[in-house]
Amino acid sequence: MYRYDHFDHSLVQERVREFRDQVRRRLAGELSEDEFKPLRLRNGLYLQRHAYMLRVAIPYGLFSSRQLRALAGIARRYDRGFAHFTTRQNIQFNWPQLEAVPDILEELAAVEMHAIQTSGNCIRNITSDHLAGVAADELEDPRPWCEILRQWSTLHPEFYWLPRKFKIAVTGAARDRTALRFHDIGLRLVHNADGVTGFEVWVGGGLGRAPAIAERLRDFLPGTQLLSYVEAILRVYNLHGRRDNLHKARIKVLVQAMGVDRLREQVEAAWQAMDHAALALDPAELAAMQRHFTPVSPARRPLPVGPPPDPRAHPGFAHWLRQNTRAHKDADRRIVYVSLKHPGAPPGDITAAQMEAVADLADRYSHGELRASHEQNLVLAHVANRDLVPLWRALDAQGLATANIGTVQDMICCPGIDFCALANAASIPVARGINQRFEHLDELYRLGEVRIKISGCMNACGHHHVGDIGILGVDKHGEQWYQVTLGGSASDGSRIGTRLGPALPAGAVADAVAAVLEVFAEQRSGEESFASVFRRLGVKPFKELVYAPHHETLDTPQPVAACS
Repeated sequence: MYRYDHFDHSLVQERVREFRDQVRRRLAGELSEDEFKPLRLRNGLYLQRHAYMLRVAIPYGLFSSRQLRALAGIARRYDRGFAHFTTRQNIQFNWPQLEAVPDILEELAAVEMHAIQTSGNCIRNITSDHLAGVAADELEDPRPWCEILRQWSTLHPEFYWLPRKFKIAVTGAARDRTALRFHDIGLRLVHNADGVTGFEVWVGGGLGRAPAIAERLRDFLPGTQLLSYVEAILRVYNLHGRRDNLHKARIKVLVQAMGVDRLREQVEAAWQAMDHAALALDPAELAAMQRHFTPVSPARRPLPVGPPPDPRAHPGFAHWLRQNTRAHKDADRRIVYVSLKHPGAPPGDITAAQMEAVADLADRYSHGELRASHEQNLVLAHVANRDLVPLWRALDAQGLATANIGTVQDMICCPGIDFCALANAASIPVARGINQRFEHLDELYRLGEVRIKISGCMNACGHHHVGDIGILGVDKHGEQWYQVTLGGSASDGSRIGTRLGPALPAGAVADAVAAVLEVFAEQRSGEESFASVFRRLGVKPFKELVYAPHHETLDTPQPVAACS
């Protein structure tokens, strides 16, 4: 993984000193909240419903055991003993005191981490495939390109005050695991007919109030010109993006208003007018960056490796092996998901003790490396076959081996109204209610892969638009209700879900999910996916059962339990 050089260390440490003085001035009353807000946001500090929240960047989801131990220490000393992994491969602390935030940032800087640009109208954390470098379907590892983009975009003076936040995702795999077409810029690594590495460029995707699927801007961009072309896109957006309306300021609105063909003309003109040589990537520099991400050397493998253990010899192990591990490009290894979806805990949450345990396991079994996925789980990417049983036992002892990856229990869920000042409704209790309804794993295995995604407001941090089943909390006359959408997808064949019908009270959501899955189970053919069944049937049969007269809970609001 990339290690900071002298410039990186100096930049981040100077940023901490700068923000420490800004916090001092705010606490002394020398800065008003309005003056302080843009300063704290660009350092990842939000003012939430009950306290400040600090969002820490995990660039392209990759971090080390040393960094995870530091995060555990911060959770224990400055928070309430836990943290929350987000859908942008970041981690959040929900209860820091303002006066302690500079100390937290200083501790992060000591382990090559920061919170720079995790908020604000700037280029946010660059995201990527959490299986990068190990997936069998990968053309090329995207992480060196992500790191180049990260370094270029951090504190970029021209793009530090954009019309709105800006998100970039990069993948090198045949299967999209990044929600590529729901980003402001999506980049897919491709090779042209001559074998030259380049990018397919997508622009104008996003969720939120007006979800949009990105349009293809370029079929092939030479890799050496990546920075200049991305800069051209941002210049056009910075010039023409709306600043008069917060809800119409994203580049997706510009693409819709201008049309992708006209936008392409503008971008190409801006690009041709630029000094390409100034931003061209030198092959030697690219090769040097790629060496930071060299695959684990075979000489470092624990020996002997051998085939996977016989699942029949270990009760419970077989389900975990099937659900929570994936094929590695090296046949002697497996990719292991650490499930942060235990039914008794909020999705994506992890305690300080669990973080320390996982850091130890990463050292022992995965060369000290971890990844965060946008589905709010962790990944140990280099586990030798012979180590799978002891790793499973150790994760199980920590409550992190629930064999539910890809199932109904593996929900994406934002913090909702229990924490977020923007939310209209609770998310975590809704997830808990669904888990209580679907607590038997055998039933979930029969259903196969079903993606449920829950958001507490239209900002869509829970990606509800692109779930097989999407759930959106709304406010109706001071009460919490929930809209359900079906048939969305964030992967290849990207789709925005179809609204099922009128909003449901909180107490009816789990029943509605059960009814939807009942139709799915009855109508699917063999191993047919939810998306396939929905495309074939349409919304009507699902709607008829959910809103059938015997569903009496639809008539009256039900209370939502508060999150403890």
